[in-house]
Amino acid sequence: MNTTHRRPGEPLPVPAQELVARANARVRTLSLEEARELVDDPGHLFVDIRDPREWEAHGIIPGAFRAPRGMLEFWVDPQSPYFKPALDDGRTLVLYCGSAWRSALSAAALHDMGRTDVTHLAGAFSAWNKAGLPTEQYPAT
Repeated sequence: MNTTHRRPGEPLPVPAQELVARANARVRTLSLEEARELVDDPGHLFVDIRDPREWEAHGIIPGAFRAPRGMLEFWVDPQSPYFKPALDDGRTLVLYCGSAWRSALSAAALHDMGRTDVTHLAGAFSAWNKAGLPTEQYPAT
């Protein structure tokens, strides 16, 4: 076992950006145009994995299920005490975060769990919002 520790500030052998690139190579990423066409499709569920403070500050995509990143794997697992049936009702999950890094990692993690019916949104909520696509306040008023 290697007990050599890296020094603070020293680059990691596998940086976060590399993990995101690996995840993106494994999972399907939807363009804004594809996502816009699917947002009202009954076969797809948009899932906002951002932090609740982000929902409050910036709003959400209308109709999105809100599942904080830290709970996602537990909420999709039918054997977990935290299981949310809405995340396992036959719809394809379209994950999004703020910049498409967390959603890429999350989609890859769900693929690892056997949920291959998961995609994520290119550019995430930031690109959606910048494109002027619909959003709503959280909590919805």
